[in-house]
Amino acid sequence: MKNITTFLFLICSSITFSQVKGRVTDTKKQPISFVSVYLENTITGTTTNTNGDYELALSKTGNHTLIFQMLGYKTVKKTVKINSFPFTVDVSLTEEEVVLDEVVVSLEENPANKIIRNAITHKNKNTDKFAEYTADFYSRGLFKVKDLPKKFLGQDIGDMGGGLDSTRSGVVYLSETVSKIAFQKRPKNFKEHIIASKVSGEDNGISFNQAEDVNFNFYENSFNLADVRIISPIANGAFGYYNYKLAGVFYNENGKLINKIQLLPKRKNDRVFSGYIYIVEDDWAVYGADVIVTGAQISLPMVDSLHIKQNYNFSTKNKAWVPITQTIDFKAGMFGFHFNGRFSAAYSNYNFSPDFNEKTFNNEILSFAENATEKDSTYWNTIRPVALTVEEISDYKLKDSIKTIRKSEKYLDSIDTKNNKFKPLDILSGYTYLDSYNKWSLSISSPIENINFNTVQGWNSSLGINYRKTLNKKGKRFGMGADVNYGFSEKKARPTAYFNYQWNNTTRPYLHVSGGIATSQFNQKEPISKFWNTISSIGFERNYLKIYEKTHAKASFSQEVTNGIRMFSSLEFADRKPLFNTSDYVMFPKKNVDYTSNNPQEPNNFTLGFTPHHMWTFSVGANINFGQKYLSYPDGKYNITSRKYPSLYIGYQKNFGSGNSEWNSDIIFSQLYQHINLSNWGEFSYKAKGGLFLEQKDIPFMDYAHFNGNRLLIAPNNNYLNNFYMLPYYKLSSNDKYAELHGEYNFKGALLSKVPLLNKLNFHLVTGAKGLFTAGNKPYSEFAIGLDNVGIGKWRFLRVDFARSNFNGKNENRVLFGIKL
Repeated sequence: MKNITTFLFLICSSITFSQVKGRVTDTKKQPISFVSVYLENTITGTTTNTNGDYELALSKTGNHTLIFQMLGYKTVKKTVKINSFPFTVDVSLTEEEVVLDEVVVSLEENPANKIIRNAITHKNKNTDKFAEYTADFYSRGLFKVKDLPKKFLGQDIGDMGGGLDSTRSGVVYLSETVSKIAFQKRPKNFKEHIIASKVSGEDNGISFNQAEDVNFNFYENSFNLADVRIISPIANGAFGYYNYKLAGVFYNENGKLINKIQLLPKRKNDRVFSGYIYIVEDDWAVYGADVIVTGAQISLPMVDSLHIKQNYNFSTKNKAWVPITQTIDFKAGMFGFHFNGRFSAAYSNYNFSPDFNEKTFNNEILSFAENATEKDSTYWNTIRPVALTVEEISDYKLKDSIKTIRKSEKYLDSIDTKNNKFKPLDILSGYTYLDSYNKWSLSISSPIENINFNTVQGWNSSLGINYRKTLNKKGKRFGMGADVNYGFSEKKARPTAYFNYQWNNTTRPYLHVSGGIATSQFNQKEPISKFWNTISSIGFERNYLKIYEKTHAKASFSQEVTNGIRMFSSLEFADRKPLFNTSDYVMFPKKNVDYTSNNPQEPNNFTLGFTPHHMWTFSVGANINFGQKYLSYPDGKYNITSRKYPSLYIGYQKNFGSGNSEWNSDIIFSQLYQHINLSNWGEFSYKAKGGLFLEQKDIPFMDYAHFNGNRLLIAPNNNYLNNFYMLPYYKLSSNDKYAELHGEYNFKGALLSKVPLLNKLNFHLVTGAKGLFTAGNKPYSEFAIGLDNVGIGKWRFLRVDFARSNFNGKNENRVLFGIKL
């Protein structure tokens, strides 16, 4: 039986491996990468790799006409008679002769403009020809580094999987994906089912070469690239962003006239391409694209450039020009790191009359076939449409052999033994003991990193111990730990402990239990960071942090109950006590400036606090992401929030059991948020919050609705939609109904790029508006205008805002600085 099976396998293998192979070079014998190679009158074939090598699978001998097509080169038709396999066909391509002699240049209009207008006019007609289809999709990702530093910020970088040579240069990422894709124009839908996925040196084999991420459709007015919208050169409003020049024309192998149009951006930093787009005469369809966008244009300073090439082929079945190959080459660098790479894709086996039904498309846009990440090399050698290069073959062999060693218990234990060695400085910097093979770790936090100052505790620090354990590859894990915080002026220690457990990465049920004695801000959203409070206190004698003590026990649980809806619930018991200042230390005393008390309601009262009490708090809520899509990976479900629809959070909180019914309270609250991409006009985001106490009472102050104010010159947490620019922290806290609105428009260079001289700076204009409405008070409002992407060259981490507030007829102005990485 075993011999029969082997015999059948060899027969199948010989059929599958039947192939035409060879190399494609230019007239100087240099290899040409990503040349399309296919049979005449088909749109299914293969492409050459970086070395110019190709392999085209055929099942029959006889006469065949092969087509070799590449932008910038004359297409070659070659008829061969194949008697047996494998069969070798080497081809040399000559550069395309692009001429202008055959073009009648009109004195009335730039001929390139006329061609682009025709392409824009015929967009719907051309795309309707492939409004629905299924296809096979193949992609490969290659990521290389040069002269990689050994350390970054004091941390060892390692050998990146073992692919580096003695100069610390080489391949750090190599992956392949084979999948089935389905597309629908109206309504717009895209779906991918991954048949096989492979990552060099990785067990799980999950690559991030997702088909939709590289679905760069030039027929659309704009498309997503690196999370920004790029204006297509044949967008409806393209003439507002591009100038065009007819670089020349040529005829393809079937006698079709192809126009080569140069793209000339009107403004340097607009979200547009430079390069060339090729348009078929009379059909006015895209024949190909060879375009470049810079990192400055897509707000990624570390990226030098992205170079995209697309090749289209003519389908006789539906008389349409459809994409068959695409490459994305990139270069990047920063902090001493230098990267380059290529992501390539090939489309084949188009079906333009698919049998779609109402169940074909749903919220799941990516899925994996069973065992898709476990295919062996024999399988890949039969299905791979683009031959591997020598470098890629070597990387697979090297990392696969290294992987076997590095996942062994002996190797992991040896690495852990080295890294787990305790050093005297670990007492101050923190220490972690790791058991990589059994997937658990034990960490002791750094007391130096946790040092901060407040007027209640004085200088204080925390020392904690944490244990984490991973139970499987699908997200099952737990953790536990304890922490002790000690205030040197207060001379008091406060211990706390926690335990958490997650069951999986699909619905992500998560349990968290904690308890102990802790200090808590009156605003539980903690808008004041301990670090910035330390700076403002010891440097400027401004103690904005207001805290109280609570001895508590709390349990919380959350889980996605259905796609797009995640439920949250918690129950806490807390014994609350007031705290008072014990330290007046200041590094730089200010005249006529004194610390305030720890009482947020009476800043000048240093002796009176709230009445000690205990309270039970129950809360329940739901976060609803309308139109949420998701990716189904072998190890879990990963959600993609829709930008077409907002996200809504609704919740209810009940405080009870205090022993005084007047202190009990009930509040319902909600939040609506959305981030809207406005193509080349930037981004608009808004967040609306509101709440209502079911009965107005004189409840404990920490149970009021508090709002995230700011009195620093630093933008808090770099979260502009969640905080006010300059609202005093507890000035408008409410125990009644309230509403707050936050809006921000980042033009992303849409305006400043049109201003001479300023456009060279590539700053982004930002405007913002905020409002707070509380019962019994006049509205509080803020308006701001600022500059984002501030810096020089690739160093653009700064944002500067000028804000103006208004309350009760009084205005306040302030300049704020934000730092983002």
